Amino acid sequence: MRKLIMLLLVVATGWYLIPGGGLRRYEEYRVRGALLESGVSEKRAECMARRMVKRLDLVQLWKLQRFSEEKRTLGAYIRGVKRVGDGEAVAVTISSAALCAAGLG
Repeated sequence: MRKLIMLLLVVATGWYLIPGGGLRRYEEYRVRGALLESGVSEKRAECMARRMVKRLDLVQLWKLQRFSEEKRTLGAYIRGVKRVGDGEAVAVTISSAALCAAGLG
């Protein structure tokens, strides 16, 4: 069992490190979709997803995923993110929203 877990970790790590693809691309797709479902515009969702995937790990992204279940405003999404209790996730989400809204992301 331990060998299987190690093999899966190696494969996942290798997939993540593939330039321009792999797990990072899938994560960005999922985050973008969650933001779109939350009512964020397509252009802003693409920008935010790109920034968030670069700055947050999988566990942090999974924590944020539960706030995409119902359509809301961006402000409501950010208030929900604050309830996660992860300062880094909150900071990345808020800074991404602000920079992307200003066209600087």
